[in-house]
Amino acid sequence: MITVRLFAAAADVVGTKQLELHADTVADVVTQLSDARTTADVISRCSFLVDGARATEQTALQPGATVDVLPPFAGG
Repeated sequence: MITVRLFAAAADVVGTKQLELHADTVADVVTQLSDARTTADVISRCSFLVDGARATEQTALQPGATVDVLPPFAGG
């Protein structure tokens, strides 16, 4: 089980700021969060941190990891 923390627009479209998931990679998290077109559009533009370090969709997740989902923010 991992913790997923969502920020700004990502939290808005998913409908929560935090949830628990079973996932082996960041790509698994993306798939589980992208259940509707609007959600997929937002999630596909997000950056991800795993335990505070920048991650790609191929990044493996260990049990207990925290994944932060960060949409693009205005101003850079």
